[in-house]
Amino acid sequence: MMLQIGPRARGALAVAGLLTGCQLEAKPPSAGPAVSRQSDKADRKAVAVTVYNQNFGVVRDTRRLKLSPGRVELSFKDVSANIQPETVRLHSVTRGALFEVLEQNYRYDLLTPAKLLEKYVGRTINVYRYNEKAGTEEKKTAEVLSVEGGVTLRIDGEVTTNFQGRFGFADVPANLLDKPTLVWLLESDRAEQEVEVTYLTQNLNWRADYVLKLDDTDSKADLNGWVTLDNKSGTSYENAALRLVAGDVNRVQPPAPAPVAYDMAMREEAAEDKPQFREEGLFEYHLYSLERPTSLLDKETKQVSLLSAESVGVTKKLVFASEPYFYRGRYGQLAQNQKVGVFVSIDNSEKNRLGMPLPKGTVRLYKADKSGALQFLGEDAIDHTPRDEKLELKVGDAFDVVGDRVQKEWSQIGNCTGEGSFEVELRNHKDTEVSVEVSEPVGGDWQVIQHSQPFVKVDAGTFRFDVKVPARGATKISYRVRVRYC
Repeated sequence: MMLQIGPRARGALAVAGLLTGCQLEAKPPSAGPAVSRQSDKADRKAVAVTVYNQNFGVVRDTRRLKLSPGRVELSFKDVSANIQPETVRLHSVTRGALFEVLEQNYRYDLLTPAKLLEKYVGRTINVYRYNEKAGTEEKKTAEVLSVEGGVTLRIDGEVTTNFQGRFGFADVPANLLDKPTLVWLLESDRAEQEVEVTYLTQNLNWRADYVLKLDDTDSKADLNGWVTLDNKSGTSYENAALRLVAGDVNRVQPPAPAPVAYDMAMREEAAEDKPQFREEGLFEYHLYSLERPTSLLDKETKQVSLLSAESVGVTKKLVFASEPYFYRGRYGQLAQNQKVGVFVSIDNSEKNRLGMPLPKGTVRLYKADKSGALQFLGEDAIDHTPRDEKLELKVGDAFDVVGDRVQKEWSQIGNCTGEGSFEVELRNHKDTEVSVEVSEPVGGDWQVIQHSQPFVKVDAGTFRFDVKVPARGATKISYRVRVRYC
């Protein structure tokens, strides 16, 4: 068997050459006009949706079609309004069947009041205006002259604009559709065929949302992860096999889709309460398969549980951060009453009750107050995080811990080398002692010449001090650094 798509292949989108999965036997085309057939979601046997967290997805739609032996023009409805037609792949799964695609068109000239008026330019319509004195509507016949910049009509021999009333149309033009439709010109050797259509669509998206609840000691937390799905593709996928791909997939940027008007009402479905996804590797990405069918309705946001872990170890730290440019010239007072950042880190390891690939998303932190009510602490975005890596979350800034940083001296030694002395004062207004990391991202080729307390070399461009600050007290540290930066 072989696919025969030759000079006959043509059409508005000229994509029939991509449909390489058809089972074909070459035979002369049928004589006579094509028989028209339609298919909608009522013919659907199964649908599978794979959603990527880059606002697109893959739809695989399997249907049982009622055709006719010979040439058929098939209108395939209930596809995504944001379909990429050039990605469509159509093939028959009926064993031994002849099924040849001659032409494909994607029709998206949708029925709207503006489009209806546009199609009636040069034709007559009925117009109705309410007569307040008579208490009835007056009906007149009008010719539609133009719809550019507003509707222009000829009524009773007079050209008028800004008509205040309603319009009546005799019928709907045949080339206006109520929904986007794929139309194929086919050759089939039987009256029924089971086919599978696969395509890419925009405006299917998912993200991960995480809830981290800290305990009283800020050293343990319960972590719950949720998949939040958003379907704005323009159609619904009922009882679908759902898969999610996490990873950064390279794509050629598609052109902007044709604008389609929708009712923007949003439905939200109650979240499920336990993890239901099976995770596996896929190429250099991760695939999450929902282990039951689900429905993705158009303009719906749905949440499904991804993970749940209790008593996960967390580390809270306070960080007083510097800037590399502090080590490039003379500045004097660098920071005064600077807020100290609050961070939480988590090891994504089995030892720490995790150890699974975590899709990128937003982590929101909560903690119970003395009455037991949960209070929101802050949130941060995470990237795709493999197992056995660390999550670093910026929660916010400490209220009761502040600091000053002063450049006490700066000397330029040559064109690319400088030397400076610095002083940091940290003040703690809490009733308990705190530990603060003083982070110094120097950059370049650096050396700490003098220091009032031990420091740690973090990496080639950074060192830090781990400073204890007493309750309702202050701590000063000083250091001198020489740096070559070019």
